[in-house]
Amino acid sequence: MAGDPQNDHGILEETRPKTQKPTLYRVILLNDDYTTMEFVVQILETVFHKTPSAAHQIMMQVHTLGHGVCGAYSYEVAETKVATVQDLARRDGFPLQATLEEE
Repeated sequence: MAGDPQNDHGILEETRPKTQKPTLYRVILLNDDYTTMEFVVQILETVFHKTPSAAHQIMMQVHTLGHGVCGAYSYEVAETKVATVQDLARRDGFPLQATLEEE
């Protein structure tokens, strides 16, 4: 019988806090008519640590589809990578744009 002190064994269920995976954000490079393919590959290799083969593949997606996903990161990391890409592009005189979107 529920609530009867003689039958209440005092068993408590252990509750575990639910861990939540952090939200990831995709960093996306956008195509333009002025940034060279070589520069895009260089950005992918240095900023995103892609292999030459992976960098070439993403660069071709940017070139043919108009955009390419560089990776998914926590918000702070994604934001920093976007800023780094744009700083390096401006320094070298290219209009390359990067953006981020929630995955």
